[in-house]
Amino acid sequence: MPAQAVVIGVDSSTQSAKAVLADAATGRTLAVGRAAHEVSGEAGARETDPELWWRALCEAVAQALKESGVRPSAVTGIAVAGQQHGLVVLDARGRPVRPALLWNDTRSAPQAAALARALPGGAREWAERTGSAPVAALTAAKWRLLTEREPHAAAAAAAVRLPHDYLTEKLSGVAATDPGDASGTGWYATATGGYDPELLGLLGLDARLLPEVAPTGGTRIGSLRPATAEALGLPAGIAVAAGTGDNMAAAVGLGLGGTGLLDHPVLSLGTSGTVYAATRARPVTPALSGFAATDGTYLPLACTLNCTLAVDRIAALLGLGRDAAEAGGGVVLLPYLDGERTPDLPGAAGQLTGLRHTTTRQQILGAAYEGAVVTVLRALDEVLTACGLDPAAPGPASLPLRLIGGGARGRYWVETVRRLSGRPLVIPADADLTALGAAALAAAAATGADPVTVARTWSTGSPPPAELPALDRDTETWARVSSAIDALTRDEGATATG
Repeated sequence: MPAQAVVIGVDSSTQSAKAVLADAATGRTLAVGRAAHEVSGEAGARETDPELWWRALCEAVAQALKESGVRPSAVTGIAVAGQQHGLVVLDARGRPVRPALLWNDTRSAPQAAALARALPGGAREWAERTGSAPVAALTAAKWRLLTEREPHAAAAAAAVRLPHDYLTEKLSGVAATDPGDASGTGWYATATGGYDPELLGLLGLDARLLPEVAPTGGTRIGSLRPATAEALGLPAGIAVAAGTGDNMAAAVGLGLGGTGLLDHPVLSLGTSGTVYAATRARPVTPALSGFAATDGTYLPLACTLNCTLAVDRIAALLGLGRDAAEAGGGVVLLPYLDGERTPDLPGAAGQLTGLRHTTTRQQILGAAYEGAVVTVLRALDEVLTACGLDPAAPGPASLPLRLIGGGARGRYWVETVRRLSGRPLVIPADADLTALGAAALAAAAATGADPVTVARTWSTGSPPPAELPALDRDTETWARVSSAIDALTRDEGATATG
């Protein structure tokens, strides 16, 4: 290895690509490159041309290399963490047949409901086999949507990939995925650790169209091919890791996994709001996404569609800055601007109740924060239960909540989570945890080490996280927002079955 070995971790998210150059020995971030890409669609549609992801990756890597001043010959490995669930369909030449259907495309909700009914045991049987019940986000529902609405596109498929699979294959020429991201498809069984032949038959999906599943996201699945190396300005032959989904990579970046922290909850505030924990217990409940982690453990997770972008939209409509908020008082605002995933309400719209003559714009904005935070925190007990813990027991009830994502840098987001969770908060100093986790996967691929062990070693040299003590929980606001969510769930359920 070079005297200073460097690895690259790429976070290809819904909105942009981020590339972190990290010292392979210490994990110290040397530079970060960023490049945006477009999301298109309306009326529930969310799509992106996969080639835009690739261009953004190339731009982000080039920017990071330039800013760091690191010689390209020092780079020893690269890994990609990508947005989960997206459906990428490629033709025989490896080109996208159509734009990718993204995780937050809710048009596949009817297909998800139909899939849940297709097994004798319904949603519970899906959860027992794959870890997750069908919802609009799952790749299986998107494949069913494509076969029904665009059968010509499905028939033209020579390969079916997830977003991170697509980028990894562009780097290495190898069709590979990992258990973590594969567990979000709906056709990978966490019960068996492989693709489920019966479910593939139900979906009309040929297993030969799918990538091989590597043992972990840190497994070396190939090397950077010459043409790609030239395009990126990197040496050919460096290690390419299998990579994983964005949530799994962030867990690695936090040091969560078999050789690190287990059963410690994480709340991520980004385009989506997610809560999860790494555990050795295989989750089996339709209430959660029972993902595999990327290191051989599991990652029970709940995801909401409406988080920072939805609240920012409310702030823009009110003509306020995002921190110009006050506690909502009697106002309840459920910011379900794109439907919702948890609870499973794909057809829902935003709801505002409790207005008075005295209500201020600042209170309405504060209510939007409260609606988003209560929505994701309601799933925290389910996550802890899936870990085999009693959420009401003193130990689990006092576990600190690790707060990450863009919202963790927002003053009012932090205040709202602290007030409504009643838990101590731990806010890591590093804001690029998904990309840093991907960098740990790259280091593992280059050296053969365990990626969580790599990340834990790196964390010893990082700035300490901010730690905030618990506050008394705002049970009045919690009850008010929860009642509104429960009422909406009942109403939507009645409409769906009426």
